Amino acid sequence: MTNRTLTATAVERIRVPATGQADHFDQGYPGLALRVSYGGAKSWVYFYRLFGKQKRLTLGRWPSMSLSAARDAWRNARTTIDKGENPQHQRPAAANSFAAVADEWLKRDQAHRRSCAATQRLIDRCAKPVWEGRRIATIGRRDINDLIDSVADRGAIVMARRLHAHLHRLFRWAVGRGILETNPMAHLPKPGSEVPRDRALTDPELAQVLKNVTQLRPPFGPIFQLLILTGARRSEITALRWSEIKDDTIILPRDRTKSGKAHSIPLSPQVVDIIKQLPRIGPRDFVFTINGRNPVTDLAASKEKLDGLINIPAWHTHDLRRTVATGLQRLGINLQVIEAVLGHVGGSRSGIVGVYQRYSFDAEKRIALEAWAREVERIIDGEPAKVRYGGRDERGQRGNAVVW
Repeated sequence: MTNRTLTATAVERIRVPATGQADHFDQGYPGLALRVSYGGAKSWVYFYRLFGKQKRLTLGRWPSMSLSAARDAWRNARTTIDKGENPQHQRPAAANSFAAVADEWLKRDQAHRRSCAATQRLIDRCAKPVWEGRRIATIGRRDINDLIDSVADRGAIVMARRLHAHLHRLFRWAVGRGILETNPMAHLPKPGSEVPRDRALTDPELAQVLKNVTQLRPPFGPIFQLLILTGARRSEITALRWSEIKDDTIILPRDRTKSGKAHSIPLSPQVVDIIKQLPRIGPRDFVFTINGRNPVTDLAASKEKLDGLINIPAWHTHDLRRTVATGLQRLGINLQVIEAVLGHVGGSRSGIVGVYQRYSFDAEKRIALEAWAREVERIIDGEPAKVRYGGRDERGQRGNAVVW
């Protein structure tokens, strides 16, 4: 054991003992020592007394922790001891940063939610770049208002309102965990108002989309085709698995649907033909994948490219689902069947009706989606409507498979 004023050069030159370990104390910093083992490892340790007992705390390893960093850690540990607390139980400062708390919140409060991935993307995109390394306790109402206003000022009112909701829940959770004393977002109003969308593509607009999706790089073209032909949710198609396709039906388990109930999607001959042409990539079970390991998750880049190929007013990918519902209604499909196609549990199937009405409408869904597929063919060709509810045209013949 030695006791001297350490310097960065001296620390580097300290010799390795032949056996065991040696402690080199830093004079002027009581209890702080560089422990050198015969194997060559050098670690900063702090010897202290707490409630009359001798204890040792490892601060970090040299050279990852420099001499100056070790002294800073020593000061923090002494401050903790002066409060009567054990520094070994002290959380690192980084654990109280906004990024660390947000990650912990996503893991413990949001992981069970189907919207967890979307919530994480919003936090990563809007909040982390501004507050990532900042202590969450220093974030006040003005900071939060500035962040949300910056999103709203871009015209993204819906995104700003959802960011407000997610941050409010995050800060409220942090209060419950003892990380914060108060929620800085308490009684903080949301910006603007969220107007429900009612956008459905017209036939000419849908024709433009259908005729240009083949120019998207695989597998995004077929994804858009299936969204249009099935009316399924985006996540239900992008994360589709080969094991979920049973002959001419997609069977989604309850953990893959927004409603939390199993959902079947009958496939028209047109969809079956599209799926048959898809290659199997990699050892995993995903239908739409680029690397063979994970499903595609983001259609934004492909949607942007598609927008450059067509000339229609602003639209969202989710508008395709509304377009399918509108098209089915135009074909005379019963509202209950349309809701069954979309996998809705609200509307005509909500409340007490949903408890006792267990009929799945599988046959009706198949007839409706086959009728819609032929309607899509008509839309592509720009011909007058010939399809009638029941799945046959004016001549009583089933439509031919469409090839895009």
